[in-house]
Amino acid sequence: MLSAMQTTRLEHDFLGERAIPDEVYYGIQTLRALENFHITGIPLKSEPLFVQALAYVKKAAAMANRDLGVLDSAMAECIINACDRVASGDLNDQFLTDMIQGGAGTSVNMNANEVIANVALELLGKRKGEYEFCHPNNHVNCSQSTNDAYPTAFRIALSNKLVGYSKALGELADAFAAKGEEFRNVLKMGRTQLQDAVPMSMGDEFKAFATNLREELLRIEDSRRLISEINMGATAIGTGVNAPHGYADLVTKYLREVTGLDLSLAGDLIEATYDTGAYVQLSGVLKRTAVKLSKICNDLRLLSSGPRTGLFEINLPPLQPGSSIMPGKVNPVVPEVVNQTAFYVIGADLTVTMAAEAGQLQLNVMEPVISFALFTSISYLTNACHTLREKCVVGITANAQHAENMVRNSIGIVTQLNPVLGYEASAEIAKEALKTGKTVHDIAVTDRQLLSQEKWDEIFTFENLIRPDFIQ
Repeated sequence: MLSAMQTTRLEHDFLGERAIPDEVYYGIQTLRALENFHITGIPLKSEPLFVQALAYVKKAAAMANRDLGVLDSAMAECIINACDRVASGDLNDQFLTDMIQGGAGTSVNMNANEVIANVALELLGKRKGEYEFCHPNNHVNCSQSTNDAYPTAFRIALSNKLVGYSKALGELADAFAAKGEEFRNVLKMGRTQLQDAVPMSMGDEFKAFATNLREELLRIEDSRRLISEINMGATAIGTGVNAPHGYADLVTKYLREVTGLDLSLAGDLIEATYDTGAYVQLSGVLKRTAVKLSKICNDLRLLSSGPRTGLFEINLPPLQPGSSIMPGKVNPVVPEVVNQTAFYVIGADLTVTMAAEAGQLQLNVMEPVISFALFTSISYLTNACHTLREKCVVGITANAQHAENMVRNSIGIVTQLNPVLGYEASAEIAKEALKTGKTVHDIAVTDRQLLSQEKWDEIFTFENLIRPDFIQ
């Protein structure tokens, strides 16, 4: 709503005229988007890397258009300088269109075109809205369409956003690895199907968490390579209509220079304009990592369960009271919140899948919801990695004596006797231990005298329990 004292300028499009507040840099098409799309309540400015990437695209386009004689040097220089200001983040508050919108991203593209045009007008000594001197469509959007500018900016922003996510994930893996070293001499029981299996080192368990997550760093890099292929110069549907000869290669070259990314021009621009396969793959990688993180958090919750009636092998840092009615209860709140984050990312992957499938003919108009799903998934996973590392993993301690006592009293250690006594005899010992409550040691060594104490001691050393040799 305009206040009574607010000064305005009149702008028009082919639907009519609208009053725009004088102080804003966006124009009439952005205003229409603000009126039409009230979906997430999350504006474009919430993804500053996307705003920056849009400025990079417009800058590279102006440079290519200048070189090819489509824009005169003075006009191009003003647009380039305006793009630099937008890329710096100074005008992020002018990017207000909702992240989910109709029109295949046209509102986002025009938001960028209008802001850049009005900044360029000021650099030319003109007033905002005097588009005869620098026009959002004719000049800033020259040789472009939303259908190549939006996905190119999207891919640039995704690539840059994945850098921060990879760093957070790597640091989390390092934290698990450090705990692996700290717990290397803690003996514990391994479990399969929630039943006692065979002994292991708690350090190896935590080291495996680190290995499990580090595998994902390779998959992220694979996905970054896929999204480095762009369709700039495709314009509307891939035919390059309204773009001069040589523009596609030249603008891609400038984009490599401006962004510092190893971008490449797609070999088939018609295919590249409608294809969203790279997003599906990236989303699948994010889902895969979310599943792994959630599984690890399930394990942390199980291993810390109790304290008196659960496994209680580890202690998670106590962060807050766990109940409004049960005094002294402390819950594993950080693993729980990471679980919930993972559920969101897994659901977002289905959104990306359905949006990618919904493409028709020469364009997929659902890219805004794909961008929203991927941007939020990466942001939430990045935050989850930071939270899990800082608030949980680095503060985990081991209940070493309790964990070892469970090993020594378990029936699962009978597996170590298979090579010495055979499966049948070992199974009988296990059966009796389960029935009577006696230890495997008492039955095998004391009661049945199936092996000597010396042989028992040889088999059940700490080192042989965690890194077993074949002993007969």
